[in-house]
Amino acid sequence: MKISNILGYSALGVCLAVGPTTMLAQHPGGAPAQSQTPGAQPGNNPTQPMPNPDQNSNTQADSGSNKMMKSGDAKFAMKAAQGGMAEVQLGKLAADKGSNSDVKAFGQQMVDDHSKANDQLKTVASQENMTLPSTLDSKDQALYAKLQNMSGADFDKAYVKAMVKDHQEDIKEFQKEADKGKDPGIKNFASQTLPVLQQHLSKIQSIQSNMAGGGNAGSHGQ
Repeated sequence: MKISNILGYSALGVCLAVGPTTMLAQHPGGAPAQSQTPGAQPGNNPTQPMPNPDQNSNTQADSGSNKMMKSGDAKFAMKAAQGGMAEVQLGKLAADKGSNSDVKAFGQQMVDDHSKANDQLKTVASQENMTLPSTLDSKDQALYAKLQNMSGADFDKAYVKAMVKDHQEDIKEFQKEADKGKDPGIKNFASQTLPVLQQHLSKIQSIQSNMAGGGNAGSHGQ
């Protein structure tokens, strides 16, 4: 074997022996260095989303709105809105179908007074970011349908009886809200409307008493 070949093999052996040692020296511990995402801090997950301040604000606002809608004040406002709409619709029916002039006049008063009260409640609800119902509840829808199919003295009697009952119940609810309500706007609405309801009850009870006594001075008027 030639001396040149022996020297070549010797040099190759030295390279193979030194190579791995040199690589390990460049990477202590034998593990290659991990690449780091630019801008990421050690120990943090670079894919974790940052908190959104707007999202937190919306969550807080929604929580406040939901709390308001579940409150006793909001429940009162919802019921009062539907009751007010019913008084207007039934009042229109009485003004049109009533055979007793007092019943017809009372029906028109219901339209006027409760339309005004409904507008006041809508203003309060708007300030509270509250959406009021726009349709009658099932009980008032059934009453409206019943009265719509009646006429004459039968209509008058049924309408007056319903108005006495409704106003007695309404006064209790409005008195409770006026005394114990927590929301200033809704509580003030109840306090302002309560005397109107009391006046309505007194008037419709008087009409009922006159009708029960056989009085017909108001019959067949207007």
